[in-house]
Amino acid sequence: MARYKPYSYAQGKFIPVHFAKQILPGTFEYSLDHLINHELDLSLFDARFGNDQTGATAYDPRILLKIVLYAYSRGIVSSRKIEQACRENVIFMALSADTRPHFTTIADFISSMDKEIIHLFRDVLLVCDDLGLIGKEMFAIDGCKMPSNASKEWSGTRADFEKKAAKLEKAIAHIITTHREHDRKQTDKDIVAREEQYVETLRKRASKIREWLKDNDDKPGKTGKPKKSNITDNESAKMKTSHGVIQGYDGVTTVDGKHQIIVHAEAFGEAQEHDLLKPMVDGARENFQAIGKDEDVFTKTKLSADSGFHTEENMKMLSDEEVDAYVADNLFRKRDPCFAGADRYRERHRKERTKLAGRSSGLFSTADFVFPEDLSYCLCPAGKRLYRSGNNVAVRNFLATKFKGPESACVPCKLRTQCLRHPERTKIRQVAYFHGRSAKGKETFTEKMKRKIDSTAGRALYSMRVAIAEPPFANICHIMGLDRFTLRGKRKVNIQWNLFCIVHNLKKVARYGPLFT
Repeated sequence: MARYKPYSYAQGKFIPVHFAKQILPGTFEYSLDHLINHELDLSLFDARFGNDQTGATAYDPRILLKIVLYAYSRGIVSSRKIEQACRENVIFMALSADTRPHFTTIADFISSMDKEIIHLFRDVLLVCDDLGLIGKEMFAIDGCKMPSNASKEWSGTRADFEKKAAKLEKAIAHIITTHREHDRKQTDKDIVAREEQYVETLRKRASKIREWLKDNDDKPGKTGKPKKSNITDNESAKMKTSHGVIQGYDGVTTVDGKHQIIVHAEAFGEAQEHDLLKPMVDGARENFQAIGKDEDVFTKTKLSADSGFHTEENMKMLSDEEVDAYVADNLFRKRDPCFAGADRYRERHRKERTKLAGRSSGLFSTADFVFPEDLSYCLCPAGKRLYRSGNNVAVRNFLATKFKGPESACVPCKLRTQCLRHPERTKIRQVAYFHGRSAKGKETFTEKMKRKIDSTAGRALYSMRVAIAEPPFANICHIMGLDRFTLRGKRKVNIQWNLFCIVHNLKKVARYGPLFT
């Protein structure tokens, strides 16, 4: 039988370590160390300190920045774990020169660099541009919604919080009443102790809500209705994603097509992306102006974005600013011949679900409703009256009169399964009576964009969007492991998002930059 030299991994060894020799050329840490030492201007951090004559010495921001960016590149986000790595990992020791900063120092450095982060991002962008990594032919804008350090259970309007506080106070009163009865009956002390602890927990929750209600008002929405606030982080938003509903932020990026360099990044506490297109366009333009490269980068650069950014107002803004943009609308794929048969299985499954639910596949159409000459109301197949809810309404270039059924008539109706596609969640039936095509007005900016993006060239250019916008999210969220924002407040979350985007760009420099490959 073959014999091998004995060995064991469960052992340690004291060895001399020369920190400079641990940072090997060709690695990411080498690029990071070189850029921070020689390329980036970190003098703006000096204004933080007033210890020129007196006071304790501070940690060099270069040291802190190196270990934070390197930690993020390795998927380490916790400041405690970064501190631990600086004590135990040789690369972290080399980057930090074995200074071993405390985790509170690291956490404070990250969360307080809101004024410096944009300058740092632009310095890295300048390096990328000088190395020829930015093509400026096509930019793509997209967002990645992630949960933050906030609970969606503490989300709602003031009215919701009032109800929740009242419910908690009612529960407290009930438990106290029960507790008094237990005192009279001499109930087991363990049960009484658990009830007292539960009452204290409920009191803290109710007090937390009442304190928030004293200092905060509802966030106004566009339609006049209040938007949902959040007690733990009122700048975050409740968002619907493919993984369910989350409480968090939308990390939005503008990405260049050549090497997927992020040219602008910002985190928003907005559930919808309709209002985010202009700040992203302005941000990218300002970044290139700040580094002295282009007065207006969009004079020669095309822009693409998905349907989440498509509104008439946004299309007008792009037209006014003469941006050569390709922004899809919600029906873009339905007009695409390549997706002509995409719904064939959906329709078949819909019919199967309808059959299993015991509903008729042929729902009542507009022809089954009776309309009087004055169109003041209409009668449904069940003989119930629907009231008029809109007159001369423009629906896709057609004029129509809209009718809506009252809940008192629709909810108890026996013909709901024949009238509503989803009777289990839709309360009332709505009907539109079309008068004919409306007068042809001036072509809207949305129609212009549809015509532009439906062209052969438009579809070819828009098809590039996914390959440009998505790789940075894959790198940041899956390779570097950012699956949630760990900070609270838009200011701090924006810092964290920009730091990860800086790491993404620095990795591109290390991979493609001629000085480091």
